[in-house]
Amino acid sequence: MADAYKKNSITLPGAVAMGTGVMIGAGIFALTGQIAELAGPLFPFSFVVGAIVTAFSAYSYIKMSNAYPSAGGIAMILKKAYGPTTVAAGASLLMALSMVINESLVARTFGTYTLRAFGGDADNILVPVLGVGLIVFAYLVNASGTRSVGLVSIVMAVLKVGGIALFGVSALWASGLSFEASGGDAGATGFVASVALSILAFKGFTTITNSGAEVTDPHRNVGRAIILSIAICVVVYLLVAFAVGSSLPLDRIVAAKDYALAEAAQPALGQTGFYLTVALALVATASGLIASVFAVSRMLAMLTDMNMIPHSHFGMPGTIKDHTLVYTVVIAGFLTVFFDLSRIASLGAIFYLVMDIIIHLGVFRHLREEIGARGWVLLTAIMLDAVVLAAFATMKWQSDSLIVVIGLVGMALVFLFMRVFLARNPVREGAPDHHRK
Repeated sequence: MADAYKKNSITLPGAVAMGTGVMIGAGIFALTGQIAELAGPLFPFSFVVGAIVTAFSAYSYIKMSNAYPSAGGIAMILKKAYGPTTVAAGASLLMALSMVINESLVARTFGTYTLRAFGGDADNILVPVLGVGLIVFAYLVNASGTRSVGLVSIVMAVLKVGGIALFGVSALWASGLSFEASGGDAGATGFVASVALSILAFKGFTTITNSGAEVTDPHRNVGRAIILSIAICVVVYLLVAFAVGSSLPLDRIVAAKDYALAEAAQPALGQTGFYLTVALALVATASGLIASVFAVSRMLAMLTDMNMIPHSHFGMPGTIKDHTLVYTVVIAGFLTVFFDLSRIASLGAIFYLVMDIIIHLGVFRHLREEIGARGWVLLTAIMLDAVVLAAFATMKWQSDSLIVVIGLVGMALVFLFMRVFLARNPVREGAPDHHRK
């Protein structure tokens, strides 16, 4: 199985492009309006706080990736922290599910922005149809091989980062540097809750962790790529958030939360700017989905290879990696059809934050001395995640209790399923971790 992962096949720029590809695809186009709905007029600063929380979070991943770069990434971290247990397998599956949820979020965003170009709205039946079409395209690119993914990621990352930055600067200039999104007050709880979605906008850095064994000089470049990706994205997010806030009042941002950038482009830049923004959204979401499918399919393959999740090829030819690629896009397609953007984002944030807490706790308790990690940084990451998760769950319980129930039941079923599976199929001692020293 390890032979299917090509060492040195992803350069440092390629790794950065993959990380920013996933982050910018979801963070700007799908989440800006939802964050504004929770945070009120302070929504641009939610991205700053999200970046700070993510920086503390990234510490565990960077320290572990520097010591044990792995194509299994997060699964490797959890197995080293907890052993081949229900906690490790369940949390790994939560991470995989949060990534698949993110894919459906990006896919629906693609469909929403595509229809905006033709005057359609976010409730149109064609939104999930177009989203599933993009998922199929992402599958075809990934099935063509790792180097194709890296090349596409780099080209699209350059186009979208440059294009989005140009949109932000142009919109700010056209508005005379005024800020229209004033009025109203979501309160401290609403602002802290919004940080959960901001964190979701940065979680794409884990894509790099999950491809560690394929990155050139991984002991140094995985950490560098993570830091660079987060730094690039916080600048882009802030620029665009202020551009949207300078073009639209808060109530219009919230009303157009599924396509806020396209809505902001028209008054600031005219009809041409509107169409250019839609085109940017299509490039950003497509590249984000390609990079995410690449990472999650490999993570699932490694979990299978570690004997920590069940696997069936259902008569399909090819390797386990080929099969998990199919599973990934099928689940993402299902979510794209049956969930709206707000619920997809909420479920992804809940799953990710719970998994993130489990990782930091495991590293703190079992690995911090081995990898030379500072305990206070790990404890701070746990505390910040817990505060944001509590605020987000409280807000969602008041506005959409069903998604909180779905999240809790979903997590319970994941851990119960893994407990039963591992009880019947115990992992042998010495099962592969697939890391490189």
